[in-house]
Amino acid sequence: MTKSPLAVAHQAIETAAASLPLYSSPKSRHDYTQPQLFAVLVLKQFFRTDYRGVVAILADSTDLRRVLGLAKVPHYSTLAYAAARLLKKGGSRRCKAPSRPMPAAAA
Repeated sequence: MTKSPLAVAHQAIETAAASLPLYSSPKSRHDYTQPQLFAVLVLKQFFRTDYRGVVAILADSTDLRRVLGLAKVPHYSTLAYAAARLLKKGGSRRCKAPSRPMPAAAA
C-alpha cells in the first residue's frame, strides 16, 4: 500500500483505462473520460474527503491533474453523477457474467 497520491492516481488511471470504455455514451460531452472520473473518485477515497474536497485538492495540485490528464478540474456534481453511474451495484455491461450457465466439470 502506498501513501503517495501520485502513485495512487497513476495506478487508478491505468486500471480504469484497461477496464472501462472511454465514454459512457457516444453523445456525451467528452469533457472527461470515464477512467479520469474513476481515478478522481479513487483519490476522493484516498484523501477521505467529499466531492468538493477532492475538487479543491485537484485545483491545487498540478501534478495530480497532469497524471490524470485533466485540462480542467471537474465540477463536484460531475463526480457525484459519475459515482452513481460507475459505482452502482452490478457493474458495467462489459463486466457482465455470461448469459448461459457454464457446463459442469466432468468428474
